[in-house]
Amino acid sequence: MTTVCCVVLVVGSLLPGCPSSTEEPARGGWVYQLQGYADGRLDAVAASPHDLAVVDLARDSGSGYFTRDEIAAVRESGKRVLAYFEIGAIENYRPEADRVRADGLMLNRWEDWPEEHFVRYWDSRWWDGVVRPRLDQALAAGFDGAYLDSPLAYEEIDLALVPGETRDSLAASMADLIARASQHAKRVRPDFWIVPQNAPELQDQRGYTEAVDGIGMEELFFLATDEPCTADFCAENLAATRRLRDAGKVVLAVDYATSPSHVEGACRRYREERFTGYVTTQPLDRVDPPCS
Repeated sequence: MTTVCCVVLVVGSLLPGCPSSTEEPARGGWVYQLQGYADGRLDAVAASPHDLAVVDLARDSGSGYFTRDEIAAVRESGKRVLAYFEIGAIENYRPEADRVRADGLMLNRWEDWPEEHFVRYWDSRWWDGVVRPRLDQALAAGFDGAYLDSPLAYEEIDLALVPGETRDSLAASMADLIARASQHAKRVRPDFWIVPQNAPELQDQRGYTEAVDGIGMEELFFLATDEPCTADFCAENLAATRRLRDAGKVVLAVDYATSPSHVEGACRRYREERFTGYVTTQPLDRVDPPCS
């Protein structure tokens, strides 16, 4: 078999499956905006100097999905574009929320986000009614991948509501869901990226690492907002993220800071760690400049 050399992508990471690189990420970095699109358009994202963009699947966080022409315009600016949506929880304002509630799939409220509830993400109705249609919408609109939020649901679900389940069984089910999403999307587009957000320890579950092209990591260095991340879980997350980086996975790191010294500090750490980083504010409602 011929050996194919790995190349560094414009976002500063390697093609999935390649060994890690010692080169620093490209200066363009990535931009992460989920709301506040001026006039409901992606013009500011397209005009930004970043090399990769994560935007919501829908312009209004509802059923007003971005069109293929709109995503093409962002891609024509030289960016890879990923569609954001939740896979372990659902917000009350999403169009599927009423049906999810009626089907008995909603579980406890997410304390950090009062408008969201965790869900029975291992139930086939969640796949059939929510995750698969969202993937199909992202594929139809021409996105380059999916940015899957809330894999950490396995840690936060109230076990009293799911008799017979354990943290280990919930982790395995989440890894299975991510693998299923990857298989479904890549059958249509083999180069479609699957990038879960947070919960890097899921790489210890069977099939997870092979299924993903990268990971999005929040608050590796600064908690929202401008609070240095010094707790034990910060070090644990960083160590787990490094393992994925060394496995050739893209790392999209985002920290929430406004202090110039903290912004520069986060950018410096991204360079040191060979992560593709972005520093912004937690509402994710604007385009901030890339690390200099």
